[in-house]
Amino acid sequence: MDISVIHSIWTILLFVCFGGVVWWAFGKNRKARFEEDANLIFADEQSSKKDQQGEPK
Repeated sequence: MDISVIHSIWTILLFVCFGGVVWWAFGKNRKARFEEDANLIFADEQSSKKDQQGEPK
């Protein structure tokens, strides 16, 4: 087994793993969860604005 064959097999294996991660990340079943997770930072910001507005001056 030549080193170039090992490199070719490794390249194909990594390409298949990359394809699996892309398939997992863009799957329809996980879209709602990822959208909710993406908006978590804004939920914290909105609650802190409400807290600031409620304080007496």
